[in-house]
Amino acid sequence: MPIPLPPLEVNDALAPFAAIAVSMVLVTVVVFGLALPRRGRPPLITQMALALAVIGGGSVLLLALVFVFLSTDPTSAWTFVLLAFNFMMMGPAGLWFIGLVIFQDRRVGPKDWTWPVALAVMTTGSEVLMGFLFALGGETTPLAELPTLALGLSSVWFFWSMAAIMLAVIVWAPLARIERWALVALTMAAVIGPWVTSFPIVGGIAMTVLMAGVFAYLVRTVARREARPQQSGFLVGLALAFFAMAMAGLVLVATGGTVPAVLLYGSVTAVVMTAEIAGLLRRYWDGSNERPWLARSASDDEAEPNPAPARPDGRTAEAASRS
Repeated sequence: MPIPLPPLEVNDALAPFAAIAVSMVLVTVVVFGLALPRRGRPPLITQMALALAVIGGGSVLLLALVFVFLSTDPTSAWTFVLLAFNFMMMGPAGLWFIGLVIFQDRRVGPKDWTWPVALAVMTTGSEVLMGFLFALGGETTPLAELPTLALGLSSVWFFWSMAAIMLAVIVWAPLARIERWALVALTMAAVIGPWVTSFPIVGGIAMTVLMAGVFAYLVRTVARREARPQQSGFLVGLALAFFAMAMAGLVLVATGGTVPAVLLYGSVTAVVMTAEIAGLLRRYWDGSNERPWLARSASDDEAEPNPAPARPDGRTAEAASRS
């Protein structure tokens, strides 16, 4: 018996919207590449201003596309879409230039939570809008706001786009083996997410197998004392994340997929994904002795100039020439 696929809600009319959505996911992955420089140091504030402007501009574009389905005046609606495209072309570059003047290429504080939380929240919000857009456009008859939002939070356009971004961050972040594979499992939970709401039996079985495997892996690691003491907080947080998602999924299956249950499951997943992205960014900027799967270079990653060699009298050659 073939495994049923979750609905993609894409018809001929939504094909251009799907192309825009896939492009935005790819752009977001590139933006996270800027936020994770190769040497594991915090990015420039101007880079973060550019990243937030790009993702924020994408959210504005998604809102304009949502307005296309809500407005009774197509001309006015598409005018807003064109304005959003114009902002995407000029807005991020303009904000980057302003940030360059104001912040003078200072770096983000390695222990500051403001920037990673802002980037994570804005990313998740953009993907929620994407799911809402396709839920709205895929319905032949208008639905109320909450059912449409529930469809969006259970859509592949929300779950799989977030999974793609999470996977990129996991690949680039320096993590220990137990941390990396546990986060890969959490990303797989996002991949399975649409099946939980569309086909509860299939999704429930898949989620049970995944969580049982993660539990066995963690128990084996702890029993062999392979986890370091400083990783205990990470393991507890991961256990809480899986527990919250499991309970939300159980409520969804037990209630037969009611709108509140679907909203709860999607919201819990969104919070878990947001916390994961913010935590990984903050940890990456704070420095780590672990190695990433794939190092990512950034625009500020040129080799820094070496200081001039000192002379026997203790002065540099440059200072001697000036005297």
